[in-house]
Amino acid sequence: MSMLELRTGVALVLLLALPAAAQTYGFGRPATEREIAGWNIDVSPDGAGLPNGSGNVAQGKQVYDKSCATCHGAKGEGKPADRLVGGQGTLKSDRAVRTIGSYWPFATTIYDYVYRAMPYNAPQTLTPDEVYAVTAYLLHLNGIVGADAVMNAQTLPKIRMPNRDGFVPDARPDTANVPCRVDCR
Repeated sequence: MSMLELRTGVALVLLLALPAAAQTYGFGRPATEREIAGWNIDVSPDGAGLPNGSGNVAQGKQVYDKSCATCHGAKGEGKPADRLVGGQGTLKSDRAVRTIGSYWPFATTIYDYVYRAMPYNAPQTLTPDEVYAVTAYLLHLNGIVGADAVMNAQTLPKIRMPNRDGFVPDARPDTANVPCRVDCR
């Protein structure tokens, strides 16, 4: 090996050993607490994150008819968007029908998803009361709650979904994280 090759090799090793400088692009700013709060709307399976409010099945039918039926059908049967009702007992068949009533393990997930993403053409426009109401209605259509059910932050987490035990724990380390709720970094 020549002296030039040796010097080049040493220089390359030293260059690679230096910490990479952080890239900055000169635009943007840190989000404010208020901006973060606007997006911090997730709801956990145990109900953490559910807001104040309530809604019942009858109110939910009104909200559903106005904001959901166009995409999900008059009774949640689907077309053009996903089917929301039925499918109980089909998950082990060749033609599994994955709906709120057959597949979803937690009732709080209904609230979370509807609040964040529905209606499709105007997400996050339903009030907490409207979301509780449509959640009650969807649970009723799936035969999970009665016609007199009222959903709120206390009652919704107590609903036991038919497929609650259909999901198995996942031992991979990247799936066992516990969400930080206080003094998070």
